[in-house]
Amino acid sequence: MMIATEMSSSYFKVAAESFPAKEGVAVRRYDEERDKVAVEELEQRCEVGPPGKPSLLTDLMGDPICRVRNFPSHVMLVAEYGEGKAIVGVIRGCIKTVTNGRMASGDHDLPSYVRLAYILGLRVSPAHRKLGIATKLVESLEEWCKQNGAEYAYMATECSNEASLNLFTVKCKYIKFRRAEVMVQPVHAHYKPLGSGIKILKVPQQLALSIYSQIFAKSEFFPEDMDRILTNKLNLGTFLAVPSKSPGISSHLPSGPFAILSVWNTKQVFRLQVKGVSRLTSAWCAGSRAADALLPWLGIPSVPDLFTRQFGVYFLYGLHMEGYGASRLMKSLCAFAHNMAKDDDGCAAIVAEVGPRDPVRLAVPHWPKFSWSDDVWCIKKLIEKGDHGCGPLDWIKSQASSDVIFVDPRDF
Repeated sequence: MMIATEMSSSYFKVAAESFPAKEGVAVRRYDEERDKVAVEELEQRCEVGPPGKPSLLTDLMGDPICRVRNFPSHVMLVAEYGEGKAIVGVIRGCIKTVTNGRMASGDHDLPSYVRLAYILGLRVSPAHRKLGIATKLVESLEEWCKQNGAEYAYMATECSNEASLNLFTVKCKYIKFRRAEVMVQPVHAHYKPLGSGIKILKVPQQLALSIYSQIFAKSEFFPEDMDRILTNKLNLGTFLAVPSKSPGISSHLPSGPFAILSVWNTKQVFRLQVKGVSRLTSAWCAGSRAADALLPWLGIPSVPDLFTRQFGVYFLYGLHMEGYGASRLMKSLCAFAHNMAKDDDGCAAIVAEVGPRDPVRLAVPHWPKFSWSDDVWCIKKLIEKGDHGCGPLDWIKSQASSDVIFVDPRDF
């Protein structure tokens, strides 16, 4: 997950209402009929990523609001500037109910939930930065979140993205809360072998929901509407790896070692393109493809073209493993997901995001050159509303109760 930024205040529009703006900045709801073309052009002018690093160009598929449509409560705001009311900024937000890593007061068999807003897709035109537009967009979105009952808001960025961190932690008073690692593996031209003595089963949706609800009950950020995710058309399935001699899928957690994950097709929401890599890196990747074409029988792990064309990715989520030898089971599951992506034209990478101390991290194959370990999640308390099962401390002030963070595929 990544958010691009820029750096004052003005006005917010709720539904059809509007309020006077200061310093020429006006924020209102996105109107598809009026704004779609202008927002698409703005997105194309904005590269995502901190200075000095390769950047990602994001091309949204379909309506610019598509990244948040999968949440029942969502909004997209645009910023207008000047007499011509040109659209110079955009931000998206959604609200969901998630676990906070504690158990409910009075019922220690049920997880405690909080109403949480997620902020993403912040863009400001390069020609209109340092005018307070990004700050105003964030403030306006926070107001919408509070009006819709969100108790907390969070966003994600890289630790090295100083502009983003300055905006949220200094200007908007967010705090650094949790860390995550984004693990990327290119999709090669060859199928990956699955481990011997392992069988991979597709898990029915209801059973997947039951398993995930048990596994992640004490973790943070597990969504209450997990059923909506598993039944979404972007979800390609949940898969379980077990030893070949294990019995088939039953109505509960496997009794022996197992690994599980689900696959989300972000290719239907957006496409990416990497910009700004060094000539040496580009030449090395091109060389790997050339060598693979000349010597296909060697199965060289060539790097697909990520630099001159747009590509889609599969996002792996709900990764979990238990029991002796489960690491090998997880590696086979990741190979299975890779092979699914290989059969999907235009899918050039598989991505997973996990907590830095999650045991599953060591079992997920990835290329360090294309991955990053400095993803930071920043959070802010928006309204006071009870203790949420955390006793006298609110969620922000409490210690993490688990090394596992559930990463919602809709957030990616």
